[in-house]
Amino acid sequence: MSLIKSATVATGLAMFSMFFGAGNVVFPLALGQIAKDQNFYAILGMLITAVGVPFTGLIAMTLYDGNYEQFFQRIGKIPGFIVSLIIIGLIGSFGALPRCIALSYSTAKIFLPMVSLPIFSAISCLIIWLFTVKRNSIIDTLGYILTPLLIGSLAFIIIKGLLLSEGAPPAEHSEAAVFLKGLKDGYLTMDLLGAFFFSSVIINCLKNGIKTKERTPHQLVMTTLKASCIGAFLLSVTYIGFSYVSSAHSLALEGISSDELITSIAVHILGPNAAIIACSVVSLACLTTAIALAAVFAEFIHKDLGGNKINYKFSLFITLVIAFFVSILNFNGIAAFLVPILQICYPALIVLSLFNILHKLYGIKMVKIPVLATFLLSLWNHFS
Repeated sequence: MSLIKSATVATGLAMFSMFFGAGNVVFPLALGQIAKDQNFYAILGMLITAVGVPFTGLIAMTLYDGNYEQFFQRIGKIPGFIVSLIIIGLIGSFGALPRCIALSYSTAKIFLPMVSLPIFSAISCLIIWLFTVKRNSIIDTLGYILTPLLIGSLAFIIIKGLLLSEGAPPAEHSEAAVFLKGLKDGYLTMDLLGAFFFSSVIINCLKNGIKTKERTPHQLVMTTLKASCIGAFLLSVTYIGFSYVSSAHSLALEGISSDELITSIAVHILGPNAAIIACSVVSLACLTTAIALAAVFAEFIHKDLGGNKINYKFSLFITLVIAFFVSILNFNGIAAFLVPILQICYPALIVLSLFNILHKLYGIKMVKIPVLATFLLSLWNHFS
């Protein structure tokens, strides 16, 4: 039992480090900056889509034993493959992975004025390669080394920022408006997409912590739930802390772009000399997520696209080369094409997750019509 508890805690910490990346730094800060004294309603909306939804997706994938092919083929073999291909591209080299690198640069450039974005991106890709090339050590590295450092750094900025707070100024938007803003901004973390493909790594880690005789589907789901509670709690506390720090200091942050907020907050709260902590926070957060994203995307190229004919190391090389070229578009450039895609596709993926859970638990077969209807409604709403 102690082995199970140890694996559960380590996996919960690894979940936090896997999910917490560039979007998870930027969007709670940007939300608090806008919401001001209405931040309670804003962060409530974000917690639903940035914490509740991803962990719902993770539980759904656990019921499918982490097999995303079976999960997505519920909407049809060809549509399922297309959807999985789009998602893996968005969380991999064409979206979340280079976004992590770009945000690291946005935060660090004030301290590294002689380093250009292409040079910074190349160095980042090399670091990610070194951590990712040995796949068996990924979970241990994330859970035991990087995550405690990340949590400590985040806690320091949040506590210091709240202690120095004089209260948030009045908001310019209604409670309903900031709630909807938080709800939509939760999509931009892209954590539901990550949950679909992180699940196999997480499930394998949990299985290794459960004795073969005790390794029943029920035991696996319950252990996943416990680990998810740890990860969800850490994410929620971080989002709440970041958004309230940003809302309380929003007057000092006026005119600051979203990708530079963490540095500006650190300078404002800690002073210029201590602001390098902000760089450490973002670099750690982005590194831990980028490691997981690079491993998942390379594995997809290796197995699904290459049919095990493409060497894993070469797949990882391709992954990081693509990520390098996308990252030099900078954070705002990457966000420009990600936002509409996520706002259109996210609701349908939420519906797919819910109906797949209902299918496994209660045998409900219906899934194609509600998923398609949700997708078309989102499409119409976006372009209307």
